[in-house]
Amino acid sequence: MREPFIFDINRCSVSDGPGIRTTVFFKGCNLDCFWCHNPEGKSALPELARFEEKCVGCGACATVCTSEGECRLCGRCVERCLNGARRIYGRKYEIGELVEIIAADKPYFDATGGGLTVSGGECMLYPEYVAELSRACAELGISVAVDTAGCVPYSDFEKVLPYVDLFLYDVKCLDPELHKRGTGTYNSLILQNLERLLRDGKRIMVRTPVIHDFNEGEELERIKVFCAERGLEHELLPYHSFGEAKGRAIKKH
Repeated sequence: MREPFIFDINRCSVSDGPGIRTTVFFKGCNLDCFWCHNPEGKSALPELARFEEKCVGCGACATVCTSEGECRLCGRCVERCLNGARRIYGRKYEIGELVEIIAADKPYFDATGGGLTVSGGECMLYPEYVAELSRACAELGISVAVDTAGCVPYSDFEKVLPYVDLFLYDVKCLDPELHKRGTGTYNSLILQNLERLLRDGKRIMVRTPVIHDFNEGEELERIKVFCAERGLEHELLPYHSFGEAKGRAIKKH
């Protein structure tokens, strides 16, 4: 089983599916969206980020560094920094360790109709791990949602279907050439998988990030019609620039 690095665990989220949720973010993505909100999730490997705006230039990080010119991601500088200017994105968790964290919030899930959301990056690059984590949560009565762009073989979806209650499915645009320009990949597999999930009777909420000069106007209307024709729930996600600071911080390490 291929094990992911996890770059964040967001407890008490209210924007990753119904109710209060715990969202687990996997590193690694096979799309390259130019507006990416989570650039720390693109690479499958751990990364050191340095937030220049938080750095006071004290030099404490340099006093504990033993890298000799090539960072080994030991984390000493992160621990030494008193201003939170450094962070390592990505660590591995045993499934049992994650389940313990998630299960601690079960009273909130039960009271609000929430649960676990597995996100990324692209969590479906790790279907066996997602399936095992989802199965363990389902056995505890915790509802599971998978947030995905859908650009994986359908055989990977089949591994998680028995344990997943909801797919939060990204449809960024319908035009294949526009999709290629915006994400680096055509969307034929993404749309084929969406149709197959529908045929398999899974609950799907289509989510579309609204990106200026990319999918505004006519393209958004096409997606709305596409969803309405299939009886799909559809949510528009407003653009935000939070990912820009994280992207700069990763490049500056």
